[in-house]
Amino acid sequence: MAKKRILSGMRPTGKLHLGNYAGALENWINLQDEYESYHLVADYHVLTTDLSTNEIYDNTIEMVIDWLSAGLDPQKAPMFRQSQIKEHTELFLIFSMLITKARLERNPTLKEQVRDLNIENLTYGHLGYPVLQAVDILLYKGDVVPVGEDQLPHIEITREIARRFNQQYSPDAPVFPEPEGKITQFARLPGLDGKRMSKSLGNTIFLSDEPDVVIQKLRKAVTDPQKVRKNDPGRPEICLVFTYHQKFNPGETPDIETNCRSGALGCVECKLKCASKINEILAPIIYKRKGYEKNLNSVVEVLNDGEDKARKVAQATMSEVRDKMTMG
Repeated sequence: MAKKRILSGMRPTGKLHLGNYAGALENWINLQDEYESYHLVADYHVLTTDLSTNEIYDNTIEMVIDWLSAGLDPQKAPMFRQSQIKEHTELFLIFSMLITKARLERNPTLKEQVRDLNIENLTYGHLGYPVLQAVDILLYKGDVVPVGEDQLPHIEITREIARRFNQQYSPDAPVFPEPEGKITQFARLPGLDGKRMSKSLGNTIFLSDEPDVVIQKLRKAVTDPQKVRKNDPGRPEICLVFTYHQKFNPGETPDIETNCRSGALGCVECKLKCASKINEILAPIIYKRKGYEKNLNSVVEVLNDGEDKARKVAQATMSEVRDKMTMG
């Protein structure tokens, strides 16, 4: 039985942080043996909010280094740049005809971005970026898409577009699957200040942070405001550091919860325990990263090879699309 196919990607924003790891990358790595996986660098998507292209290439290399260092295997999961596969733009044009402006304006993630980024003049490309995401998935006939909870509305738009194309041009033999979203328990790991983890907010721990940096950052992490002294009883359910323990130190979590509530465990010691566990996880990633940093050509080769593989799949899909539309 053939494996189901996964397609997922990230915007190239440079070095990745723990939120990227917990929300997506770790999931990709765990699924790469179970599924046929393709992972794209969504460099065209950068243009929806920033027209500057000056940092895209360098940010791409940094991000792919983290993918590789964390354990994503290019032999199992080809990695490629969206912009290097011209079929993305061709299918984007076709899919743009299959969805209304009103439907795109109802996208809750778009509304959130417009509010948070204070966007006054929304571009056509930004409004239509879920259509480009649909292309990213369906061009490779993705059956499953690992995403954070905030991306589930985009999966629904992708399903609608796939359904519309199939009904219009190939009702008897659907060209595109209707993919399912696959989320993780820690789809959104909060930042050190309790807000959404984001580079722009300066509240991140990077996968490339050395041990002393992790310790220093966690010292400043917010905790239960009522637990002022070590012996004060704490409320782990509202403590950011306890959330990190749940993700990165599950074995000790029950004892940490008990001792926090009783006051036997102080916040300083709790943070050091958390930093120690995070550093254990990051150590092999940092070791591999240093190797790739010394051999950037190997990273470029990974992308070139992945783009060759992705291009063959994309070309086959577009040939089928043009045939079904009698525009071959």
